[in-house]
Amino acid sequence: MNLSFFDQFMSPCLLGIPLILVSLTLPALLIPSQSNRWVTNRLCTLQLWLLQIATKQLMVPLNKNGHKWAMILTSLMALLLTINLLGLLPYTFTPTTQLSMNMALAFPLWLATLLTGLRNQPSLTLGHLLPEGTPTPLVPALILIETISLLIRPLALGVRLTANLTAGHLLIQLISTAIMSLLPILPAVSILTLAILFLLTILEIAVAMIQAYVFVLLLSLYLQENT
Repeated sequence: MNLSFFDQFMSPCLLGIPLILVSLTLPALLIPSQSNRWVTNRLCTLQLWLLQIATKQLMVPLNKNGHKWAMILTSLMALLLTINLLGLLPYTFTPTTQLSMNMALAFPLWLATLLTGLRNQPSLTLGHLLPEGTPTPLVPALILIETISLLIRPLALGVRLTANLTAGHLLIQLISTAIMSLLPILPAVSILTLAILFLLTILEIAVAMIQAYVFVLLLSLYLQENT
């Protein structure tokens, strides 16, 4: 049976049942939970410190009304971060390479920020569709352009995350396949290619972390416009 490079992005199945739900819930089980002790262990302390720093960075541009979203945004970032990093391990599946899942995360949250703005400050939210000082003949065209740019935001969120992770996984597989092919023919070139693969893996780890942060940061910026 011949396999293509894109078969790694297919959801694994057991007896015809997709295992993507297992891929989503397993990373959450690996996160250490807090105990009732006064002094926690080093791992929990480090986890709380990192989450506190990330939450502060996300909440800086928001006002007090936007701080209600702190738990949602921080939990989403922790979920994306663990899924992206665990997806780099061998024989694993990365759910965030599926556009359907990323859109399922991006669209409801974007819609929630938009509805929040329409409920709390409708005039200001609708005012973003027309920049101040626009000439009268350009008003219909600018409203149409701003409306399209507003509606395309969730698609941009999902496609950005999917494209970055998919491209990284494909590059890693292509280079690793080249190493296996060159090893019996040109050992020196294969060793050099292995060094490139190691650097690419480090870069992909950084991309997995940055994309999780960027996804949540853009949601917080959308929320800033509507609070």
